[in-house]
Amino acid sequence: MPLSEEELRALEQMERALVQEDPKLASTLRGTNLRRAAQRRAVLAGVCFVAGLAVLMGGAIGRITLVGVLGFVIMLASATVGLSAIRGPSTTHSPVTHGGHPQGSRLDRFGAPWRRRHDDQA
Repeated sequence: MPLSEEELRALEQMERALVQEDPKLASTLRGTNLRRAAQRRAVLAGVCFVAGLAVLMGGAIGRITLVGVLGFVIMLASATVGLSAIRGPSTTHSPVTHGGHPQGSRLDRFGAPWRRRHDDQA
């Protein structure tokens, strides 16, 4: 459902206020820096996964159990980091979290009327 002209003006006004108050947060919320960082983490996780596989295989070939287990742990950790980077930021890594973080409370106040409106329509 499209927004009314009044709602669009209010939203643009809130966006301008946010950019003036905290340009770094506004840039992060737009997702440009966040996407690049997630891509870098995913690529690095892929490289670490391959390195972990090499360590695992080296441990298996050399029959050194501890080295094989270490390779598996490296693979597991890098897969976890890679999958979280691919899925997108979680609420713990997001700059806007509910409770605790000062930016989140400010943005929660801005977004509360919009969430209430959406909930009322559902």
